Amino acid sequence: MSNTEKKKIVDEIFELLIQLTDDGAEMPSASRESAPKPVEVLTIKECTEVIQGLSEHTVRQLVAQEKVKSVRTGEGKRGKILVNKADLVAYFQK
Repeated sequence: MSNTEKKKIVDEIFELLIQLTDDGAEMPSASRESAPKPVEVLTIKECTEVIQGLSEHTVRQLVAQEKVKSVRTGEGKRGKILVNKADLVAYFQK
């Protein structure tokens, strides 16, 4: 399986998880008919590169406080945390 295929699968899973965790908000009917936008996810380290001056510790705090949407892929120390890029950027634009 190529990296492109893996990324596509992770994007689809992340989109489904976001839909499941939404607070019952219905999507408009026009959005259901159009193709879903690909979701871009970042690792903790990539988050610090996107938002200048942001530390890895701060990103982990935002994830722990559920201020940005994230998915944990794996368990323990080896598990990666993937953060929704759009949510991260939106959080800092508020």
